[in-house]
Amino acid sequence: MARSSGIFLSLFTWVLLAGTAFSLQGAAAPQKTGSAAQTSNGQSATTPATPTGTASLSPELVHRIQTEIRSRYNVPPSVSVIISDPKPGSTPDYDDLTITLTNGTQSSPHQFLLSKDRKTLAQLEKFDVSQDIMSQIDVKGRPVRGNPEAKVTIVNFDDFQCPFCSHMHSTLFSNVFKDYATKVKIIYKDYPLFEIHPWAIHAAIDGNCLGDQNNQAYWDFADYVHGNQKMIAGKSREEAYTNLDSAAKDQGQRHQLDQDKLQACIKKQDESTVRASIAEGDKLGIDSTPTMFINGERFTGAVPEDELRAVLDRAVADSKQQAATSADTKK
Repeated sequence: MARSSGIFLSLFTWVLLAGTAFSLQGAAAPQKTGSAAQTSNGQSATTPATPTGTASLSPELVHRIQTEIRSRYNVPPSVSVIISDPKPGSTPDYDDLTITLTNGTQSSPHQFLLSKDRKTLAQLEKFDVSQDIMSQIDVKGRPVRGNPEAKVTIVNFDDFQCPFCSHMHSTLFSNVFKDYATKVKIIYKDYPLFEIHPWAIHAAIDGNCLGDQNNQAYWDFADYVHGNQKMIAGKSREEAYTNLDSAAKDQGQRHQLDQDKLQACIKKQDESTVRASIAEGDKLGIDSTPTMFINGERFTGAVPEDELRAVLDRAVADSKQQAATSADTKK
């Protein structure tokens, strides 16, 4: 389930409502100094001055670029398309070109490439592959299910109240896990969609209170909550809180935990750990649950069982090949 109602289309993320801010992921702040450039509705806008070695674009070319951008990305009439003067770039035979989308006081610049013969507009999308994405996820102290020494790691950003998470949890542990328990390790990270799930943060905190004392107590609680969301929800948020605390207490008794410590943790309802996990997910570009990373490969939504098995088989095979290659290198 998505955190927001925005729909990601192709290169752009739009909110296509007049007077509403829109944005493109990864956009930088717009430049505010320099010479005037032409917008698609006849207004003027401030853009950087033309650098040495380039020439200003003709009105005809500006119009063709604006038309292409509007047509290709369905830019609404209320949004102005501002074309900057080109700059010398690092790509052979191309100059850098900034195209800024403006709606009222909101602006969003985007980088394109314009061929020096002024016949081709292109966009080069760059990806940071300097580090493994799994190294960017903090799993220290998180409960682990499966083989702690496994080479295949599944990190799932989860919401205890999300129905899609319940489905994914069932697929993962009811059907798949028994065949891969010795081959993978599974770690859950908190990403409650609190805007639409009023008791999700409370559930995450109660789960973490159990996990602080006992690994299996956390997973038994996770199994129970994911499998009984409707019953836990009750008729009000307060009833849901009571049901969650009762379920956590039951797990604490079952696993013979320190009840005073557990009850103090549940009563305190410290959100800091959960909020930190949410912020971490935001930095990774997560906006919906469940979102899983399997050895760094990202999957959003409730992955079908046959697809999940295929991915795990490939990940297990890849990990064996990497281990063999590493062993040969050390010889």
